[in-house]
Amino acid sequence: MSVAAAVAPRSRATGVTALAWGVATAPIAAAVTEPGPIAAPGWSSVLQMFLGLGVVLGLIVVIAWFARRFGAAGRPGGLLRVVGGVMVGPRERVVVVEMQDTWLVLGVTPQQVNTLHTLSRPVGAAVAPASLPADRNFSRWLQKAIKGQGT
Repeated sequence: MSVAAAVAPRSRATGVTALAWGVATAPIAAAVTEPGPIAAPGWSSVLQMFLGLGVVLGLIVVIAWFARRFGAAGRPGGLLRVVGGVMVGPRERVVVVEMQDTWLVLGVTPQQVNTLHTLSRPVGAAVAPASLPADRNFSRWLQKAIKGQGT
């Protein structure tokens, strides 16, 4: 068998494949290569783009409002209420949480939450959140609350 005879069937198959590919893609190539009128963007398309952007931004604002209004975070009348807290390290906090008539002193780190102490709610503790002591006085207030619990 000669080399020309071995290559000939492959060439014919390649030629048939190329012909079939050319016939199949001819309408696509003609549509792509034929130049058509190119319209410059007018004021209507720019206005339509800005109106679409305004609708999307408006939806984001409405969804954020609903999430804040009806979301679980900061819901009044919930089971838990944060009474106060103080930073004791770069990523550690001591937090007092009220649950019914019990105050929990919690140590909070990025990895876990530990119960440090449990207190019953002090008598004059029904204070509005705005009148809570500042963080700098929280440690003194916490010590007084713990000492008051022990006696």
